[in-house]
Amino acid sequence: MSFNLKFKDIDEIRELDNENYTINDLLKELDLSAQTVVAKQNGELALEESVINEGDEIKLLQIIYGG
Repeated sequence: MSFNLKFKDIDEIRELDNENYTINDLLKELDLSAQTVVAKQNGELALEESVINEGDEIKLLQIIYGG
C-alpha cells in the first residue's frame, strides 16, 4: 500500500505496512508537530486521526507565525 507525500521539497511515494497508519503517525515519523504543520488529504484539510489510504495524496503545509 502506498501514498504520495508532498512537503517542502519532498514529493515521493511512500509505502505503508500498517492499514491504520494515520496523519499523526506520519507527523511523528517525520518529527513534526501538529502545532506547526497542517495536513491536507486529497485536497481537503485532515485531522491528525485521519487514516491514510492507498493512493492518497498527503500534503503537509508549514504554519508560519509572525508578529
